Amino acid sequence: MTTDSTASPMGLFERYLSIWVGLCILAGVGLGVALPQLFESIAALEYASVNLVVAVFIWIMIYPMMVNVDFSSLQDVGKKPKGLCITLVVNWLIKPFTMAALGILFFEHIFAPLVDPQTAKEYIAGMILLGVAPCTAMVFVWSQLVRGDANYTLVQVSINDIIMVFAFAPIAAFLLGVTDIIVPWETLLLSVVLYVVIPLAAGYLTRRILDKHGEHDRISEFTARVKPFSVMGLLATVVLLFGFQAQTIVDKPMVIVLIAIPLLIQSYGIFAIAYAWGYLWRVPFATAAPAALIGTSNFFELAVAVAISLFGLDSGAALATVVGVLVEVPVMLSLVAFANRTRAHFAAA
Repeated sequence: MTTDSTASPMGLFERYLSIWVGLCILAGVGLGVALPQLFESIAALEYASVNLVVAVFIWIMIYPMMVNVDFSSLQDVGKKPKGLCITLVVNWLIKPFTMAALGILFFEHIFAPLVDPQTAKEYIAGMILLGVAPCTAMVFVWSQLVRGDANYTLVQVSINDIIMVFAFAPIAAFLLGVTDIIVPWETLLLSVVLYVVIPLAAGYLTRRILDKHGEHDRISEFTARVKPFSVMGLLATVVLLFGFQAQTIVDKPMVIVLIAIPLLIQSYGIFAIAYAWGYLWRVPFATAAPAALIGTSNFFELAVAVAISLFGLDSGAALATVVGVLVEVPVMLSLVAFANRTRAHFAAA
């Protein structure tokens, strides 16, 4: 994983992901209005509250990311404990709860006259699911852009993924319960198995097979080959979700803006907490910057999948998670730029 400052780790799709997502939103809305029966037929293809078509696309998205997770890096868990502490505290003890609080503040109070109560609860639920899902894949890109410690970033992500297997469902259920949403535990646990445990196990097995002779380049070559499929899975999912939501969006176009406002506040607020903590704790920049970016970024693929499973394809929760995709890349790029400008203020490694 290069840390050369002149390298550009973001490919064409990653660099302009918000534009592609925006185009897919327009395509989805247009197709949803023009071909509503098609989307109704796709919505009917489900089993145990899991839509089969969307599940395939999401697995295509998640699997390449999980191949990047190297559990052998856990042997370095004791090194540089401050950065890991920031990551874990922000991701699991702060971020989910501030996201829930912002959702309640905006959709049960500030925006209450603009949104009906049931839909408001679904938007809050989608935001909570984003808050409980720390970033798994794109954080490697953000880490490279700030010339972070690549190996340490891998440690942080690997530990986050292990915690996610056990903590995602309980924290999500608790926070959704706080907002008076009845959560079917069976569906939530099934979602964790489908979208975390199985892809993580598949990624681990793939990595073992590719690296059995110590040929690390084979892993990089494999992930480079499958990355386009991951992006296509994401964009196809966006088209489907906005196709299912088309009529609601046509009738209430401002809903995207309403959802984006608390998401933006959450993103910049969480980064400020983690970044300031790293600065005050004199954590080296190459560790502190990725730690802050991990806390800010979301595993939106998981959030989208669970929102669909729990609340349905045409729910406000699913819509809120997809808005998270739309705002994430420009927000993260702005934070990367800020981090690079303030690098000199941090302690030396």
